Amino acid sequence: MRQDGTRPLAKPSCLFLALVAIAGCDRTGMRVISHPDANPPAEAAKDATVTPSADAGPDLAPSGTIRNPEDSAMIADSRELSDSLAEADSSEVLDSLAEADSRASNGVTDVRAFSDGTVVADVRVLSDSSESLDGRLLADMEVRESGHTSDVLGVRDGRAGDEGETASAATPTFIQISAGFNHTCGLRSDGSTACWGGDYYGESTPPAAAMTEVAAGEDYACGLRADGTLICWGDGTFGATLAPTTGSFTQISAGNLHACALRGDGTLGCWGSDGYVQQTPRGGNFTQVAAGGYHSCALRTDGGVTCWGDNTVGAVTAPTGIFTQIAAGGTNNCGLRTDGSVVCWGDNYFSQSVPPTGAFTQISAGFGHSCGVRVDGTVACWGDNADGQSTPATGAFTQVAAGGRHTCGLLVDGSVTCWGYNGYEEAAPPAGAMTQITAGSRFSCGLRLDGSALCWGSNYYGQGTPPSGAFTQIAAGDRHVCGLRSDGSATCWGDNGYAQASPLAGTYTQISAGGSHTCALHADGSVTCWGDNRGGQATPPAGAFTQISAGGDRTCGLRADGGAQCWGYNYFGETVPPAGTFSQVSSGSIHTCGLHSDGSVVCWGNSSVGQATAPMGTFTQISAGADHTCALRTDGTVACWGKSSWAQVTPKSGTFTQVASGDNHACGLHKDGSIACWGDMVLPPF
Repeated sequence: MRQDGTRPLAKPSCLFLALVAIAGCDRTGMRVISHPDANPPAEAAKDATVTPSADAGPDLAPSGTIRNPEDSAMIADSRELSDSLAEADSSEVLDSLAEADSRASNGVTDVRAFSDGTVVADVRVLSDSSESLDGRLLADMEVRESGHTSDVLGVRDGRAGDEGETASAATPTFIQISAGFNHTCGLRSDGSTACWGGDYYGESTPPAAAMTEVAAGEDYACGLRADGTLICWGDGTFGATLAPTTGSFTQISAGNLHACALRGDGTLGCWGSDGYVQQTPRGGNFTQVAAGGYHSCALRTDGGVTCWGDNTVGAVTAPTGIFTQIAAGGTNNCGLRTDGSVVCWGDNYFSQSVPPTGAFTQISAGFGHSCGVRVDGTVACWGDNADGQSTPATGAFTQVAAGGRHTCGLLVDGSVTCWGYNGYEEAAPPAGAMTQITAGSRFSCGLRLDGSALCWGSNYYGQGTPPSGAFTQIAAGDRHVCGLRSDGSATCWGDNGYAQASPLAGTYTQISAGGSHTCALHADGSVTCWGDNRGGQATPPAGAFTQISAGGDRTCGLRADGGAQCWGYNYFGETVPPAGTFSQVSSGSIHTCGLHSDGSVVCWGNSSVGQATAPMGTFTQISAGADHTCALRTDGTVACWGKSSWAQVTPKSGTFTQVASGDNHACGLHKDGSIACWGDMVLPPF
């Protein structure tokens, strides 16, 4: 490593696909620029659909779906270290997580500008590290008698509503996207920012400020506010998040470990790592700036290009001529000429500097590949395609953003689609607004505006593959999910070892999935249950209820007078509720919590890790997980308590309209229909 915090160009690793053994290497000789930081834990690959390359490895199904992520989920890039994720599911609910540290890095950025110099989009790209890193194995082995289950009430205006009721939401469309190495960010039409993918340094957790442009760096991102000021978040180790606090800017670009911005007067300001003098801008007036790996380029007012920084492979030696946009990659650059043709220079190891012929309207240079939007709206990519990053999706696009090993495109309707590597969910863009969420054991599900269900996380029992059609409510159990159709009938999927996913015929108004049983509420208040009944949890008492909640191996319900009644196993007093009037009850694995009519929370049952020790305050909704509980305050913030081994009691910032607690994770639903999750590596695909 050099004293300036950088590493020299090196031969990189191959892509390891971990099943039982490590696959061979077929990518030797790639140029990379390695990250100088310590090794953060790598995040597991999710069960998300990606576009595979022609030589995709054995863990990629023909459709591009990563197979069995819980059996062999980690796809990582390192010369001597393969990251793997193993999960064992059994009837005793044995949870196991293995995670190794191997972090990739290397950056790229490009920015779109119209021919008049107006900047429209910023695209940042990074690459992977070539050096093997020290591995840290984290293992969590827990044996539970039963897993948690999540019951979900409809939510209206932040409060628990009637059974089956869901909230309405409208999600703004995206107007600009920016791809980093392991994360992606998008700017919505209302000025809000959404990021997805790696979040070790908080790079996928943008501030609530309204912005006009966003730029994703290696493990950080920056945004341009409407007043021309800058704001950055994520890894600031080398000063990449220390943006200038004075001056007014019109465009921003995030590179590997440095960033640059264009002032209103045409001058430049750069900050961050300066090992190759890449953040020491040239004088003069410019119309656009693009920060790359360890170099930067800017478009002059006369249409010429000026570059500075690392010139090891010719990235700083710009061609002559007039350009309307430039894109800086990891070790190469591309420029768009006035006739729409593309010229690239610098590193050409993967042929990323040999663009196709034809006219383009926008270009983006990634680490080992480049992409452009043609005049007809289609996307063409060239260069490295080992992860499918150069095999674009079909459709009409307005912008393309090439990342480290993934690419995202902005469609004309404002939606985003991505292709390529998805190990950090950087290729899993927002899927639209949700109206309800529910969390199970290492997976979660959400209900879209059109009533269709979407699940993510563990799919070992098929719990992450919902059937088609519209639902009015869904509820995730330990390893199964049930939903109500518009006609009141129930449909279930996932683990069916105790017939918990085989609903009884009938018309229902609310449904709740437990550990290995399910209960549903009829219009007359009576309850029907099916599945495991060894503790009597599927034998409800007679009489009318207004709400039910199925837990690990017990069930609780609210009577018309607000009193709570529970049935099933009673190891720790979890089926003996206190007196009082409740507006909601939520059953966890071996504890239960109730929301009083005055907004206070009381819990009963096992509290060995504090899961039944509720805080003071006024709340509008509660959700009990396996060994933790989360609740929604009146101001929309979330409070959690109990087991914290996976940070499941450390909620994301912001305001929410609903919270759902799972096994070792929890998710919150924002007012705009977007979702934020925290805890055991269960990230939403949006």
